[in-house]
Amino acid sequence: MRQPSHAHQHRAEKWKPVFGRNDAIGTRSKPWHSLLALPLLGLLTGCNAVVLSPSGDVAARQRDLLLYSTALMLVIIIPVMALTILFAWRYRQSNTSARYEPDWDHSTQLELVIWAVPLLIIIVIGAITWTGTHLLDPYRPLEQVSTGKPVAADAQPLEVQVVSLDWKWLFIYPQYGIATVNEMAAPVDRPISFKITSSAVMNSFYIPALAGQIYSMPGMETKLHAVINQPGEYEGISANYSGAGFSGMHFKFHGVDQAGFDQWIQKAKSSGTTLDRASYQVLEKPSENEPVRYYNSVDGDLYHAILNLCVEPGKMCLDKMMSVDAKGGLGMESVNNVRPLVYDKYARRGSVFGPAPYYVADYCGVPRPGELDTWKQSVPALRKMSPVLSRPQAFRLPAEQFPAQRG
Repeated sequence: MRQPSHAHQHRAEKWKPVFGRNDAIGTRSKPWHSLLALPLLGLLTGCNAVVLSPSGDVAARQRDLLLYSTALMLVIIIPVMALTILFAWRYRQSNTSARYEPDWDHSTQLELVIWAVPLLIIIVIGAITWTGTHLLDPYRPLEQVSTGKPVAADAQPLEVQVVSLDWKWLFIYPQYGIATVNEMAAPVDRPISFKITSSAVMNSFYIPALAGQIYSMPGMETKLHAVINQPGEYEGISANYSGAGFSGMHFKFHGVDQAGFDQWIQKAKSSGTTLDRASYQVLEKPSENEPVRYYNSVDGDLYHAILNLCVEPGKMCLDKMMSVDAKGGLGMESVNNVRPLVYDKYARRGSVFGPAPYYVADYCGVPRPGELDTWKQSVPALRKMSPVLSRPQAFRLPAEQFPAQRG
């Protein structure tokens, strides 16, 4: 068979696919084309790396812990990367002058370096992490407002009760009797004590400039202690995916001075409405991209009811249920102590399949402070009753009205 000539082989190799060639038009890409994208990197300078530049003492100490750990790890990473390049270049095949020892298998000095240095770094990182984990425990009250500035002995922390809803955030200020949706504020250099729960699914409460993220879960309460040191407007988000409206589940956190905080409180009291159990049941229904709203008064027992999943009238609270179980339960008589539901967000989400939904009904007991008054206001026939009837002992009739029975 006739072999192809050199000219034919050259023309065939000319059109072989090569890296960097556009086979459709048979031209090579220009190396400098990629340089045109370099100016676009300048746009990244507008990013706000809030995690590395926080405005709260807790977040700043968490940032420092991250930087220290990274720097210690780079003590190993950078030399290893440099030596990898050095060895590849020095002992390349074309370097005939490189030292060649095929029988070498051990070096005590090298073994000490390989094992001792990483071990020391692990010990140091472990000590820093252990110390930081305890000092930055979110359940631990703050000991300092900022570096070198301890918390005053008579300082009263700002209490904020946080409830994650679908898909919005509810903030209750029990010390001021107000509540807000998708907005909160706090004075600069005043410790904040957060109590966090959820109405439905698990979320994650996170203000990057203030402190780390803390999960919110239904029927459970998590805590967070933090402080803001610089005035400004900061972003708060949910860091845990929770459904269709998750992308709009964010809020504004305002760090202001005491005068600005007092003005914000007055704004909520003058422009808001009342947040009771009935209005809360409307608020907790799933909705997306909710605007900021204010409530000038709040049911004093609302957060307790949300936490214990008993906002609905007649539903037994979890703490009462656990108290009953701890005392041995109610026996077989409690098997039928249930009430049917048309819609239960914790179990069925409106599903038409499966058994009929139900929950454990409440029973008569000693009311919590203010609980009986709240119940009376929900019953029109009891609103005009005498205040004396607000006390349980007022329902007892005198003993003389019950003559002793003989026989």
